[in-house]
Amino acid sequence: MKNKRFNLLLIAVVTLVALWSLWPTWRDYSLSTQLNSFSSAQDSLKYAMEHREEIDDARKKSLKLGLDLKGGMHLVMEVDQVDLFEQKAWNKDGKFTSIMQNVRAKATQSDARILDLLAAEFRTENIPLSRYFYDIRNSNQEIVTKLDKESEEALTRAKEIIRNRIDQYGVAEPVITTQGSRKIIIELPGVSDENRVRNLLKGTAKLEFRLLREPEEMLRTLDRINTYLVQNAQNRTVVTATSPVADSTAAALASVPVSGVSSAASASLPPGAVVPPSPVGKQPSAKPLYDVIGVFQNGTAFTAEHSREYVLSLLHRSDIQALLPQDSELLLAAKPEEGKDGEKLYSIYLVRKAPELTGGVITEAKATFGSQSVQPEVMMTMNSEGTSKWARITGANIGKRIAIVLDGSVYSAPVVQSKIPNGNSVINGIGSLEEAKDLEIVLKAGALPAPVRIIEERTVGPSLGADYIRAGMLSLVWSFGAVSIFMLVYYKKAGIAADIALVLNILIVLSVLAGFNASLSLPGIAGIVLTIGMAVDANVLIYERIREELADGKSVITAVTQGYDRAFSSILDSHVTTLSAAFLLYTYGIGPIQGFAVTLMIGTSASLFTAIVVTREIFHLLLAKNLMSDKSFG
Repeated sequence: MKNKRFNLLLIAVVTLVALWSLWPTWRDYSLSTQLNSFSSAQDSLKYAMEHREEIDDARKKSLKLGLDLKGGMHLVMEVDQVDLFEQKAWNKDGKFTSIMQNVRAKATQSDARILDLLAAEFRTENIPLSRYFYDIRNSNQEIVTKLDKESEEALTRAKEIIRNRIDQYGVAEPVITTQGSRKIIIELPGVSDENRVRNLLKGTAKLEFRLLREPEEMLRTLDRINTYLVQNAQNRTVVTATSPVADSTAAALASVPVSGVSSAASASLPPGAVVPPSPVGKQPSAKPLYDVIGVFQNGTAFTAEHSREYVLSLLHRSDIQALLPQDSELLLAAKPEEGKDGEKLYSIYLVRKAPELTGGVITEAKATFGSQSVQPEVMMTMNSEGTSKWARITGANIGKRIAIVLDGSVYSAPVVQSKIPNGNSVINGIGSLEEAKDLEIVLKAGALPAPVRIIEERTVGPSLGADYIRAGMLSLVWSFGAVSIFMLVYYKKAGIAADIALVLNILIVLSVLAGFNASLSLPGIAGIVLTIGMAVDANVLIYERIREELADGKSVITAVTQGYDRAFSSILDSHVTTLSAAFLLYTYGIGPIQGFAVTLMIGTSASLFTAIVVTREIFHLLLAKNLMSDKSFG
């Protein structure tokens, strides 16, 4: 009797918890329907404002839909392990650069491990890996083992950093998995601003504080590059008078005044500004560099937006980089400044290649507005080590400019006014508060161990998702209807008990998904459909056992009891086997396979409960009221 009461209480509790867990989903649906029912946008907005908290709470706790049902982004990203190994190398020279270029070229045409390609290239050149990696006394195998561990850790770390960025961005139930030795699979349901997410994920968040070279050094460097371009026969015809880049840039730089230091454009060009000459005729320019770059006598350089990509490609050329002073690099500003005619101009900086401090010391970042203006900025706080170093760096470079460089672009280059002892710093030059918040996210999550790039991208639109939902619901309704009718026709009253258990089974699956904030995907619906079949299969085993007992002349009560007892081992075996298979699918599968496995595991567990406990208690209640006979099982 106690056991019976416990079973009834358990069934009641499970049912109530399932309904309670699914209530926010129903409430979210009803509120959305109400919002869409208003004829005017004003009435809809008024209703949304009045019920804002209720709408937000219901949406937060409701059953989430997966990428294939709700729409969103599917991305395949690749960790640049060539760059990672270049970072780990020492004693780099021209030979090493040549080897890494060959490895990078082969990596674009092969899915083989980067480490295998690297080792093969070194074997071909008959050069030991110890010449550039780790200790000279290490064997090739030892170095391969160490680099292999580095690559695995880099992939794992990149995955976690990307997850942290996405979590802070606020995507519900993202799916992030690794594939092979260098790929990360990302599914983001419900994402609308695709470009923002793209930029958020790709940014390495490599923050560096670098000293600027003296203005005189900047002028000498640019003159040296210009002279080289003039003298080099191959490069002399790169920028001609008829080149679209030269024409548009020369015109822009000749007409748009700018200050390369201030955050606002100046009213006119200062004396001594070197402006590209107006091109005449079709002969190669005598000043090819200055056709795309404008220079002030104070050493500040700039280029127009038209020529930004060309200037970047020019500065990245190995022959141009060889002309730079030792331990120096030319970088462009992250954001343009606006001239008086509205032309966007990017400042160019000559900075030290070796950073004075890196972003690893940043403990906190917060997007806010500057105290002196409405321009957004990101305030950063450093740890004790960073605070000590920052105080020393700023104290030793008063009056000099320090560039704040993020992912190879200069956000700002303020002049050090005094020693900064508290470890605080600010990134400004940011276009919008939204961009500042994204920058806050990537700085909080940390820098990626190596650059990542998107190699595949798919977008599922909401309309396609709606079609999938209709198709999935139809499959669910048809399968449930067919199974329910079969059980009613074949097993009579016993079929009613099976159908009630089936409804509870589906409720449990959906409530668990909603309760744990998991998402329902199209493969998940397939898992529910399979669960329906398995749940009925368990009932069929029990009912056939009961029929056998009734055929032997036993009473209905005895037949029900012995039918459940004798079918239990078979049902348990089949469910445990299915649970094991589903667990393996979840462990080794990715994306949709995991979604199928999750619903299958929940459904199998619920099926075991409803088949063994729920239907048995229904039969006991019917038997207690003399509502069952030997004909109740068909």
